[in-house]
Amino acid sequence: MPTTFRFRWITRALVAGFLFNVPASAQDAHATHSGAMSGAMSGDAHPAMVLRAARLLDVRSGRMLENAVVVVRGDRIESVNPDQLPEGAHEMDLGDVTLLPGFIDAHTHLVSQIGAGSFTDAVMQTLADATLGAVKYGGITVRAGFTTVRDFGGDATVALGHAVERGDVVGPRVVPSRNPLGITGGHCDITGFAPGVREVGPEEGVADGPWEVVEAVRYQIKHGAQVIKTCATAGVLSMEGPVGAQQYSLEEMEAMVREAARHGVKVAAHAHGSDGIEAAVRAGVASIEHGSFLTEEIISLMKEKGTYLVPTTYLADRIPLDQLPALVRSKAEIVLPVMRESLRRAVAAGVPIAFGTDAGVYPHGENAGEFEIYVRMGMSPLDALRTATLNAADLLGVDDRGVLAAGMLADIIAVPGNPLEDITVTRDVRFVMLGGRPIKHVMGGMDMHGMHHGAGGR
Repeated sequence: MPTTFRFRWITRALVAGFLFNVPASAQDAHATHSGAMSGAMSGDAHPAMVLRAARLLDVRSGRMLENAVVVVRGDRIESVNPDQLPEGAHEMDLGDVTLLPGFIDAHTHLVSQIGAGSFTDAVMQTLADATLGAVKYGGITVRAGFTTVRDFGGDATVALGHAVERGDVVGPRVVPSRNPLGITGGHCDITGFAPGVREVGPEEGVADGPWEVVEAVRYQIKHGAQVIKTCATAGVLSMEGPVGAQQYSLEEMEAMVREAARHGVKVAAHAHGSDGIEAAVRAGVASIEHGSFLTEEIISLMKEKGTYLVPTTYLADRIPLDQLPALVRSKAEIVLPVMRESLRRAVAAGVPIAFGTDAGVYPHGENAGEFEIYVRMGMSPLDALRTATLNAADLLGVDDRGVLAAGMLADIIAVPGNPLEDITVTRDVRFVMLGGRPIKHVMGGMDMHGMHHGAGGR
């Protein structure tokens, strides 16, 4: 049996076993919502559901609406604060909470979480392991209030996205990149092993020269990529050279952006060093991930072109430095403080910013910690919330989420208190609805919809 086919067969078998062996207690938790729309993600017809809450934030206008009512039918919001409610609707009074659009994290790695074994996983783990990780960490992420992610996790998160769409698993909507593109021996390659160990090519994303880059873009899109990720520079969590060194040339990145655009796909560029960031922005990428060494010229250029910065800065507080190899730790200690200062200057200058965390470099589920750093770096709480709603939706090119309004996807979360007064309440998500389906509702300290802990519950 060919290796690729065998991996796919094992992955399907393991996921099938996971799905059909959920303990009865977990099944019961989902089945006892007295009329809740358990099949909404699959598009089945359902009676209306009415959500009541003390407050609702209109992220567009910045207005906080009191005594909010949201009517949901199927997977969409039917109305907000209507004059008349539909007859026979199932009502849920969520109490003293603020309703918000489900958050979007534009930079996640759902297949794994960093640890002492991370740098040998490439030769120790299989696609099956990555898929099970994606199911586990996807469940944790969506229950933390992040209903959409842009994920850089290979075939496993392409499959996770499809499974979520079908309603087979509880997880966030996924905009996947499949395999990231990088030069031979660069940050997006697999480095640190003896010659001949895990050597890969354009199908896996390692491509040199404009034509190979085009080939790699086409292959990722063929197999499910909805965004192309590239490594414009060297990075931290890899066993290669200087952290900021430019890797792809301007010519290679221009070829990548052109080819992706012909398929209606954007490019996200991992970039730390100034030369690589500038080349990526000039090439026309949609976003710069990390953006550690920003210059005034780069900041002006990003504003001119509308290039988003995806800062991924919370990880600086939570990355387990003591578990990293010496080379990697030394790079992290150089980059992380500079990254924060670049973010401060970008916020002050008005660079477009979309929320992204690099989840997996810190414990999954803590994504909302990123908001607090943005506020500390000079953003208002409202603008910080917009990075994970309006801005992130714009970056992803989706117009059906990011705001609570009629016709939008019913991806709705609730937090206690008022996030405009205390942004830290975003860490305490009490209610999550995904496509009209309640998947988390904390009452009396217990999640009435949570699956058992081993399946990603929180």
